[in-house]
Amino acid sequence: MKYFHLLIATVLLGFGQLAHASMKVTVNGMVCSFCAQGIEKSISKMSETKAVFVDLKNKVVVIEPKDGKTLNQKEISQEIKDAGYDVVKIETITQTVAQFKASQKDKK
Repeated sequence: MKYFHLLIATVLLGFGQLAHASMKVTVNGMVCSFCAQGIEKSISKMSETKAVFVDLKNKVVVIEPKDGKTLNQKEISQEIKDAGYDVVKIETITQTVAQFKASQKDKK
């Protein structure tokens, strides 16, 4: 019975992680800091967005949701497309924006 409760707790914690999962969006068309600022500003205005980081060098946008919120891939994709850029790929990551930034610094 102990193992069953442990299994249930693990599953529930896993779902909690998904609810707070960030999105990593690969974007084509970003060529300057003005491009990055425009995307960051438009994504930051979305109600479920807590933090945004635009990595111009790697053409990646990382979006972290507010606590208890879930990011909507279609809305984010449309927001980026409306700004004039192409969305190549969207993936869910478990890192926060701060953790992603730190991992990028470690790679340098």
